[in-house]
Amino acid sequence: MAPPKKDTEAINLRLPRELIEAIDDRRRVEPDLPTRPEMIRRALVQWLEMTGSKS
Repeated sequence: MAPPKKDTEAINLRLPRELIEAIDDRRRVEPDLPTRPEMIRRALVQWLEMTGSKS
């Protein structure tokens, strides 16, 4: 049986090498070593919460 589908949409994003390296450095200090996409999701959620933009 397949897992239930999530309400998500893929996006393609190009980032400068320096930003990718900064993301990789930051994710290495997380206890669960998230993937790049997961680290970007976490950063976006945190930013949205900080700016009061998360609905």
